[in-house]
Amino acid sequence: MIGTDIGTTSTKSVLFTLDGKVKAMHHVEYPLHSPTPDTAEQNPEEIFAAVTETIREVIRASEADGADIKLVSFSAAMHSLIAVDGSGHPLTPCITWADSRSARWAEIIKREHNGHEIYMRTGTPIHPMSPLCKLLWLRQEQNDIFRQASKFISIKEYVFHKLFREYVVDHSIASATGLFNIHELEWDEGALQVAGITADRLSRLVSTRHVMTGLDKEQAERLGLPDDVPFVVGANDGVLSNLGVNAIEPGVVAVTIGTSGAIRTVTDRPRVDPKGRIFCYVLTEDKWVIGGPVNNGGMIFRWVRDQIATLEKETALSEGRDPYDVLTEIAAQVRPGSDGLIFHPYMAGERAPLWDSNARGSYFGLGLHHKKEHLIRSAMEGVILNLYTVFLALQELIGQPGKIQATGGFARSELWRQMMADIFSQEVHVPESVESSCLGAAILGLNAIGEADSLDVAAGMIGSTYRHEPIAENTEIYAEITRIYIRISRLLEPEYKSIADFQNKWV
Repeated sequence: MIGTDIGTTSTKSVLFTLDGKVKAMHHVEYPLHSPTPDTAEQNPEEIFAAVTETIREVIRASEADGADIKLVSFSAAMHSLIAVDGSGHPLTPCITWADSRSARWAEIIKREHNGHEIYMRTGTPIHPMSPLCKLLWLRQEQNDIFRQASKFISIKEYVFHKLFREYVVDHSIASATGLFNIHELEWDEGALQVAGITADRLSRLVSTRHVMTGLDKEQAERLGLPDDVPFVVGANDGVLSNLGVNAIEPGVVAVTIGTSGAIRTVTDRPRVDPKGRIFCYVLTEDKWVIGGPVNNGGMIFRWVRDQIATLEKETALSEGRDPYDVLTEIAAQVRPGSDGLIFHPYMAGERAPLWDSNARGSYFGLGLHHKKEHLIRSAMEGVILNLYTVFLALQELIGQPGKIQATGGFARSELWRQMMADIFSQEVHVPESVESSCLGAAILGLNAIGEADSLDVAAGMIGSTYRHEPIAENTEIYAEITRIYIRISRLLEPEYKSIADFQNKWV
């Protein structure tokens, strides 16, 4: 079975045996175009090409026959928006969750269109990440494109239309649009009115376990698959990451750091926060996932690699080593707390805990004693510290979690895993397979085609785990750093709009 995860900076496919063992994996990176500080777009055709390449390559690498593939199931990043014409051609790039050009319109929705009530029905905070806000921005500022568009879709819908010539959207991706009523599992009329569209300009709603066959013959040949192989529409990457680490029982919290990051737990009913701090998205018709997303996860480490550690990156590549492994080794030379250097990782604005698209990153406490290795470690610590502040808000709603399951690209780093245990002051469990969204997609797919009676089969598939217990001395240091981290963030908050306005005017 193949699980494919369409992410923000790369797509990966993993070929699993039916008991969850990895036989082959392949990933393809693509750029995120940011010509201005508030723009974050991608070429949907580059992403589709990455999907087809990764599926084809895992079949080839595993030496499997296409006829042996029992299913292909999908995970995808949330909140993307593409306007397409009647022939399915894009009228816009893929506008990602990190794009904040609709910030002004998000504030207008909050003030003038009962934004909090929309949030309480849809579970999606009113924020520029939301396709609801993006649609209002398009309608008001790019009306020619808005009027020409036949459909407004996500990147996963774009991929499935290329494969099957049909527009469908699963409840999970839909529940992250701000346009979908999570209590009724239907498009929300009030939100549609604010966006200025009717439901016929959106895709047909289907279950996350919806199965499609009849793959376009040209695409089937390109992929190396029979045209009757079941494709499961699947869900969004966040909820599937919970499934992929078996964090679907009450009291189990999943912490994920991929390009972005999130903290999530599963509930048996839709649940929203009167203070508007958390999201609520659909996994299946009887499971919902609540939590808080952050914009700034692995993309921060990528920025460090490409902008601060270019020499180390080139040296690593010339030696045939992963640059991230080299950077982690460098960061490990520095003591916890980075000798008093604090990094706020708000390079792409921030969702939870700030919900402020104007937020900007900063180093605080720089002294002459700090070196490049401090800049690297502090950036890694800043990502975890930010997630910890979201964790504190979630605790108010669910109490102290019984278990933390950590996953995502960061989990490949022993240093980052231990850092999380120390900052959270709690034992952290990490499945040996870090491709949780791909595995979650595959497990959901097995259930969808009737090969698994329930999602509980995940417990037998995640394999052995790493366990990291907090180190008391490190926890004490991080507790003090956390207090300063939160205070500085609050002090800077009034200035975020000022610097964002300056950048938008002059950069």
